[in-house]
Amino acid sequence: MEDASRGGTYTGTEPMGLLWSLRPIPGSRHGLRMRKKNVLSPMVVNISVYKGHMNQGFSEEAALATVVTERWYLAPGVQRVDIREQGVKGTLFIPPGPGLFPAVLDMWGGGGGLVEYRAALLASHGFVALALQYLTPNKERTLDIETGYFEMAYHILQSLPQVSSDRVAVLGLSFGASVTLTLAAYSKTAKPRCCVCISGSHVHPVNKTLFEFFQLMNQSLAKSRIDENNHVIWRDVILPIPTEPDLKVDVGKIKCPLLVVIAQDDQSWATVESTEDMEQIMERSGNRHLLTVLSYPDAGHLIEPPYTPHIRFSNFINQHNREKVIMLWGGQTKPHADAQEDAWEKILLFLQKHLYQDIPPEAKL
Repeated sequence: MEDASRGGTYTGTEPMGLLWSLRPIPGSRHGLRMRKKNVLSPMVVNISVYKGHMNQGFSEEAALATVVTERWYLAPGVQRVDIREQGVKGTLFIPPGPGLFPAVLDMWGGGGGLVEYRAALLASHGFVALALQYLTPNKERTLDIETGYFEMAYHILQSLPQVSSDRVAVLGLSFGASVTLTLAAYSKTAKPRCCVCISGSHVHPVNKTLFEFFQLMNQSLAKSRIDENNHVIWRDVILPIPTEPDLKVDVGKIKCPLLVVIAQDDQSWATVESTEDMEQIMERSGNRHLLTVLSYPDAGHLIEPPYTPHIRFSNFINQHNREKVIMLWGGQTKPHADAQEDAWEKILLFLQKHLYQDIPPEAKL
């Protein structure tokens, strides 16, 4: 793209600006967030050019020109397999070829459900990826989830015939990052080769079930705030960072490389303060050299794969009481888009460095 945009949802020369600056059309329901649910089909984008400047009434005008583009989340040959094994629920994505492949256990956050598009992209880059579901609309099912569930998911992934069993990573966003840190620090059976934590915190009660965790969270929600637009700000819920050892993961116990990705305008979680505390703990424990931190000014909580539209706020259902709120995630559109692009590139390089180096000779990649 050579011609600069002079206005609208972005300005300047931005080849992917039409995607990362997408917004709900005027009059849409408040709090919408665009996410790809079916990764087997592409995201179809219709781009039309009209005479003059318009911000509504497109359906009533004839376009001067129209082009249809597709964004695929699955590379040719990637397999998608439903996993329902030993109580574990998720979706597995397997790159084409016999393997052996490195693998990634992929976990999203407190919004729950089964989110597949990041795992699909990871498989398209050569990793077997398991998108794990662990928070569901079924409250009783969620409350049954304990550490053993995540360890079982790890071992299911590790034992696949296409997977190099000693080259498994864990990646988590938001609450999924807390689970990732817990596994890395305490699990006796799940030993990830490396971990990636996006917009998360180590403030997570030790040796507690999800039921007990959400009980503790409920007690702290009084510290949350509401802004002038009636959007909920959660970042104060875990502040100040506790000093009690049983209220946070002892990251000093982590023995594998750890990449932490944070946003400086995260309004959902106190990730900046958490990361500062993690650095201090790891420094005292002698494993600070394992930690790499990517910190992005003016980015918000939802650091997703590149060109995902920036969503500053959206609908969210609290896991503890199923109450629907509008959550403020933070971030400004252009810096957030830049952060997503840069972070994704560095995440892939990190995984390739620690999972692909010194692959055994028998592997067929």
